[in-house]
Formats: sequence, C-alpha cells, structure tokens
Amino acid sequence: TDFSPAASNAVNYAADMAKAIDADLLLLHTFFPFITYSSVPTLIDTDVLKENAELSIDQLKKQLEHKCGNSLNIKTIVKMGTFINELESVCEDIQPYAVVMGSQGSSATDYRFFGSHSVHAMQQLKWPVITVPRGAQFSEVKKIGLSFDFENEIDRDHLKGIKKMVQDFNAELHVLNISKKNQHSPHAIFESGVLMEMLATVKHKYHFIVNENIDEGIIDFAEKNNIDLLIVMPKQHNLLDKLIHGSHTKQLVLHSHVPVMALQD
Repeated sequence: TDFSPAASNAVNYAADMAKAIDADLLLLHTFFPFITYSSVPTLIDTDVLKENAELSIDQLKKQLEHKCGNSLNIKTIVKMGTFINELESVCEDIQPYAVVMGSQGSSATDYRFFGSHSVHAMQQLKWPVITVPRGAQFSEVKKIGLSFDFENEIDRDHLKGIKKMVQDFNAELHVLNISKKNQHSPHAIFESGVLMEMLATVKHKYHFIVNENIDEGIIDFAEKNNIDLLIVMPKQHNLLDKLIHGSHTKQLVLHSHVPVMALQD
C-alpha cells in the first residue's frame, strides 16, 4: 500500500479475503528517498520518511483490526528501497497466497501507480497478483473465471494453485476460451480434454466464445456472468502489453468491476 485511496480499497479487499480463508495479512509499504528542488537541492530525511510511514501503517492496521473485530492476524513491514525489489524480497520470505494491489484510482497519480507498480508486479512476480479495481469490494467468491488459450500447454503448477483456490472458496471454476474464429486446432482440442480431466475434482464449466478482440471478450464475459475473480495468463494473450500500450482495451480492464489475478510462467 502507498496509502492512496486506490491502495486503501485494495487493503480492505485483501483483509476481507484473508478472513474468508482464515489467512494472515501482511501490510507492506516501501519508500525511496527523493530530492526536492528549491534554491538548493535537498535530500528528504529518510528517518522522517520512515517514521511517517510507520505511523500511517500502524494507523491502517488499527483501523483494520477494529473493522475485523480483532479476528485477523495482521503484520506490517516498512522498507526503504525500490518497490518491485522490496516486494519480491518480502514474497521470497513469506511465500504469500497472493499479492493484492489497487489497479487504479480516480486521480492521475493513482493512474500512474497502476501503470508502473501494478503492471511491473504482474510482469515480474512469480506469485499470484490480484489487482483490485476502484470501488470493488470483496464478497463471497462463488465464481472464478479462468481465461485459457488451448493452443498452449497447461502449466500443472498453476493449475494446482487454481484448484486449491477454487476449493478454498468453495467456488465454481468457469474456464473461458475465446478465439477469433469458430474452429480449433487438433492441439487445442487435445489440451481442452487434458484440462477437463485435470479439473475433475472441482466444480467447473467450459465456455467457448468467438470474438475478434480477445481481451475485450474476456472482460465482457466476466462482467455479464458475474465472475467474482478473473484469472488470466498475461503471456498467453499479450494482455499486459495491451494494458500498457492499448487505449480501448485498457479502459475496459481499468474500469471493470472484476478483480483480475495474473499468473506468470
């Protein structure tokens, strides 16, 4: 969290998710000293930055404890350094169930935050990263969507984690395949059969949709079918490139009410 409105919304989402699956919550804030320019360049006092951050994160912890009735085990960490390096270091230490971040907010600052921190986390972390849209609140996870391109082989480690999440929330998994034409290669048909066998132990449904714009079709399906959490494999659909460089697609994702979880290879 950077204590912005977008991040605070994600913190509340993460706290409610942790309660739902009886998990612990770790609040992480990173800061980096910077220079102010007036008549003389001045380096901001790192001790002051750290003290202010620790006050803010302690206050946030108390608010969450009050909200959750002290039923949630919450820890806090304040670290100085570059965002992605410190986040990755903490993840290596605690091996998180998921990293939860705000996807965007109403201000230009929040928008830039999504365009840098959240996207970098989705690109680089080997742990699941959930981005929470503005205004999205955690509720019972009944439907988990998985967008999958059957032209690629199935990552068994990813699938194991997805199945565990479906079971943890006692949810139903909706496997979505979107193609630009109403036909599939022999390899895709084979992979769909393999996946069906591997998902035999969890509740699941298949959806095959034709749409010229794959990422737009994914978001449209998620919203129309009341998907509570949408899982995407960014490398399969070049989704992150479109998040960063696209315009129409970017708006669809940023303004979707559906939280998105990215799984990297």
